[in-house]
Amino acid sequence: MMDIATSKPQSTGHANGIAFAVAVIALASIPWFTGSVFHFHIAIMICLGAMAAAGLGTIAWVGQLSLAHGAFVGIGAYTCVLMVMRLGVPFVVGLPLAALVTGAIAYVIGTPLLRLRGVYFVLITFALNELFRLVMLEFPSVSGGSSGIAAIPKISLFGLVLRDQQSVYVFALAMLALVMALLWSIRRGPLGRRFAAVEENLELAEASGIPTARTQNTAFVIGSAIAGFTGAIMAHYIGFISPESFGFQLSVSYVIILVTGGRLALAGPLVGAIFLTPLPEFLRSAQEYQHIIYGVVLIVVLRFLPEGLAGLPKRLAGKGREQS
Repeated sequence: MMDIATSKPQSTGHANGIAFAVAVIALASIPWFTGSVFHFHIAIMICLGAMAAAGLGTIAWVGQLSLAHGAFVGIGAYTCVLMVMRLGVPFVVGLPLAALVTGAIAYVIGTPLLRLRGVYFVLITFALNELFRLVMLEFPSVSGGSSGIAAIPKISLFGLVLRDQQSVYVFALAMLALVMALLWSIRRGPLGRRFAAVEENLELAEASGIPTARTQNTAFVIGSAIAGFTGAIMAHYIGFISPESFGFQLSVSYVIILVTGGRLALAGPLVGAIFLTPLPEFLRSAQEYQHIIYGVVLIVVLRFLPEGLAGLPKRLAGKGREQS
């Protein structure tokens, strides 16, 4: 009886996973069916938003919420752009170096910052994001100041320049798959179990011998490195960056994507990005109401779906079992 009882939720979970994969593949194929450049652009931005939010989700896996994520996206963007444009480093070298530099900076900053808990950590990361923006504005020789850096070279892979949206989309999909595969392997390994233990009960994890400070810093470094990785791709796709591109609003947008999709779910950032990234384009005729609509969506999700949209199938399946 126990086997039958436990196998039902497992089979339901597998069915949900397969249905989710099919839905994602179908959505990812839409730009090729329509052939619209605009749809390719939206799909690329969804990939970039999902990657950045996945980095933020990694930090959430240890119970912390960073409002400096936009700054780390900016550090990765500037690192890659400066290496490519001023040092002549190829993009394929600059991209991983941007992630490494961002991760190294996150390690140095995270060691003292992660001693703070809850709202204190949130506030200090908010200040950090603003500090990054102001410091970059003070050094126009590096950041381009308020005018930013324009004419950034397009993504180039071993001499192959990705000039159109179709080719960039393929690259963005591959990079998103790479990031998700990395997080999936972390989630299923010993490090993921340590993350879950720290997130669930910090004091109990500490009493069990888990190095909680080091575990939280590891998540902070991985999440920030993914942000820097995303920023490097974003900069070379859009072709322009400025300190104002990586302000507080960018960090908040990633928080909203993450919370809407599912803070602790592996698929949460992707679901949130699919749902929220196209909204500004569809609401162009009502731009003054965009922030209100975002706020309403966030309140509704927090009130009725605390596990985010990614938790909706599980919740519906649970209700179905209750009724049967």
